[in-house]
Amino acid sequence: MERMKCLSAALIFALLSPPVLAQQDRTQHLQQEVDELKATVQALQAEVKALKAERTQVTAASTSTPSTAPAPLTEVPSSQVDALQLTHAEHSPLPPQQSVSEDQDSASRIDNEAPPTDPTLKGFIQIPGTETIARIGGYAKLDMIYDTRSMGSPDAFATASIPVPATRDRGNFNLQARQTRFSLDIRRPTLFDETLRFYFENDFFGGGNGQYGFRLRQAYGQLGNTYAGFGWSSLTDVDAIPDTLDFAGPNSVIAPRRAGIHQFLHLGENSSLTLAAEQPSSEIRAIDVSTNVHGTQHVPDVIVAARTEQSWGHLQLGGVVRQLGYSSNDENRRMVSGGAQLTGSFKVARFASYGDLLMLGLNWGKGVARYLNDLGGAGLDAVVSPDGKMHLLTERGAYAAYTHYWSDNWRSNLVYGVLRVPRSPWLSSSDFHDSDYGAANLIWAPMPALTVGLELLHGRLEVQDNRYNTDTRIQGSLQYSFIK
Repeated sequence: MERMKCLSAALIFALLSPPVLAQQDRTQHLQQEVDELKATVQALQAEVKALKAERTQVTAASTSTPSTAPAPLTEVPSSQVDALQLTHAEHSPLPPQQSVSEDQDSASRIDNEAPPTDPTLKGFIQIPGTETIARIGGYAKLDMIYDTRSMGSPDAFATASIPVPATRDRGNFNLQARQTRFSLDIRRPTLFDETLRFYFENDFFGGGNGQYGFRLRQAYGQLGNTYAGFGWSSLTDVDAIPDTLDFAGPNSVIAPRRAGIHQFLHLGENSSLTLAAEQPSSEIRAIDVSTNVHGTQHVPDVIVAARTEQSWGHLQLGGVVRQLGYSSNDENRRMVSGGAQLTGSFKVARFASYGDLLMLGLNWGKGVARYLNDLGGAGLDAVVSPDGKMHLLTERGAYAAYTHYWSDNWRSNLVYGVLRVPRSPWLSSSDFHDSDYGAANLIWAPMPALTVGLELLHGRLEVQDNRYNTDTRIQGSLQYSFIK
């Protein structure tokens, strides 16, 4: 009986063992496949971690100080790019500041560096399929102006336009938006390892008072440190122009825009020299109004300017040499003239994100009236006497401005300027002698794109025979900026 039980058990085991063994083989095969899948998942997770780490490094590099070997354009993850990195531009060492006019943004600079008003060159986007980046800028600005007396320039406080003697007009209100402007800034790297920049800007000061004619302000290109086109004169120091709501600014500021070619040269880490040849114009008139005299030009104006920039501010010394000429029915003469300007801005204190600034400007020259705010276009470079001789007129001016930041959103500016043309027997009794310009404002910028301000202006004009007149203006402004 026991033997039968053993035989039965052996028979059952023999019958069942093949399926059991087959099932074990299948289980082992499935376990092997699971292990292989786990290994594949772990490898994919490692690759994802590596990609995330690489992307983090690219993002960190784009927000840090640009290196000498910027990342390729394809590694920038968004449409808004780091213009400093992609164009090899540098941060300006000048302290940051705010500005109503945004003129600092438009100025050409050595190595196409960023201005103190826009130290990160924000707002640029990349044109798909190219290495070119572009930014549309500008602002819409409404000015509400009230003059206590008659003023020859109702849209801008040009003290040279104050009527002398005073008229009987008492008070004038003006509402205008002619300062509204549009700009286009385009930058790209080139095969020469230099950045190419193209800048275009316009406003609506074309035509006479109250007109909204399109006016070209700037249109230039700059490859590396070589500039060509129409824009600020190399003698102009836009970083030392006071921050005013008034469009004209101080009477003694040198701020013309001219066609020319400029070459920047490095003199050190933060110092440079600019050599320029610019469009000439002889603004000359005759004492005898019946004499037909017109200015002639034979060579460009030559300008040399040396500049140093530091964290405390900057200094710029510039000079211009010109050849003035005229022709009439009987005469054709030429004469060399020139002048110089010293300007600068100095950081005084820091109370918030911005520091208080002191701005200064001094200039002197003979036959350089066309460069000065109050005298440009007045024919005061030189005078032709009845005997045909050309007499250069001396001009000298100075201005100072102080900017105080009450907070990041509130600031005030106090500005004073003086300009003089010494009395001369070659000038008529009603010609310009001297003028004074003063401004005080309070500006609120609750957000980068919105600026609201109130400004008090006072001006005085005296002519050659000691007669004078004054005007006081109250100006309120509302401004919306496109890119800030």
